[in-house]
Amino acid sequence: MFFKVEKKDPNSKARTGTISTDHGEIKTPIFMPVGTVASVKSVHQHELKDDVKAQIILGNTYHLYLRPGMDVMKNAGGLHRFMNWDRPILTDSGGYQVFSLSANRKLTEEGAMFKSHIDGSKHLFTPENVIETQRIIGSDIMMALDECPPYPSDYKYAKNSMHLTHQWLERGMNHYKKTEPLYGHRQAYFPIVQGSTYKDLRAQSAEFIASQGAMGNAIGGLSVGEPVEDMYEMLEIVNNILPLDKPRYLMGVGTPINILEGIALGTDMFDCVMPTRNGRNGMLFTSEGTINIKNKKWSKDFSFLDINGTSYVDSTYTKAYVRHLFKSNEILGMQIASIHNLAFYLWLVGEARMHIEQGDFIAWKNIMVKKLGVRL
Repeated sequence: MFFKVEKKDPNSKARTGTISTDHGEIKTPIFMPVGTVASVKSVHQHELKDDVKAQIILGNTYHLYLRPGMDVMKNAGGLHRFMNWDRPILTDSGGYQVFSLSANRKLTEEGAMFKSHIDGSKHLFTPENVIETQRIIGSDIMMALDECPPYPSDYKYAKNSMHLTHQWLERGMNHYKKTEPLYGHRQAYFPIVQGSTYKDLRAQSAEFIASQGAMGNAIGGLSVGEPVEDMYEMLEIVNNILPLDKPRYLMGVGTPINILEGIALGTDMFDCVMPTRNGRNGMLFTSEGTINIKNKKWSKDFSFLDINGTSYVDSTYTKAYVRHLFKSNEILGMQIASIHNLAFYLWLVGEARMHIEQGDFIAWKNIMVKKLGVRL
């Protein structure tokens, strides 16, 4: 994997770049649709390409490990072939899912012992075997095993958690260097900065992560309940330390406003389930604010979903029609809303890239942040 910074905004830390992988190029800043179990919920792969214009999607090691399992994945020839997706894929190591199973897991220096949410069976994730699992999955970008501390965490817990993540990273990095890809394409390995909302821990973790010389770096443990101001403060601290010539990935974030503010702080990559999850519940994102399509006010609105002629996706569906689908519990409504929201997110980062190149990103961003906070 290679990364080239192409343009820097003169009034912020925003930048554009290109990540080159064996499955294609990724223009940054970028949003990555989440395909947890080899599927972006309710969206076909051809729609991801043609309508959403996704350049890279995510898979999840924890979920794919449990189902369909690595025997199936290996026999299929990896995730790209299994799901018929020929563009880049990033896989989370499963650390966040283990974090979410706090009542059914135990952390030690060896790794994370957890019970399957499917059948209660016991499993152990180690820094080494998550590398092996991601080799079988065949993602273009693999994530290191980490612990995501809950919010709030006291200082002692956050510090111990950070050191455990660093210990696991050293082991994972050694194993990554000793192993080879299985399917003929190269795989990058990203470590993850932790440290909760403590400035000194975040700085210490960023320094350690930067010292590993990885092809890219991720920032985890944010958007887990902390005030948004704390998230931005931690992000600014970390991005001031992580190397300029490597892509920076803010994990699990977030709202359109979060993404724009993250770009302004020097972040390149984002992912979140919000576009599809909120879409399935009737929330549509637009350049003028958000729509609850279930509201009665849209029942006789025969204008198209796109707002003010801004085209996120070639849509011939009216608000009245999509509202009818939701009120009738038709699956098509969820599908249309999911595609619309994903296309909007990709449109938004594309617009950010254009304004960085033009040199007026901050002025545009400030206008957009105000609009995006409006409920229509």
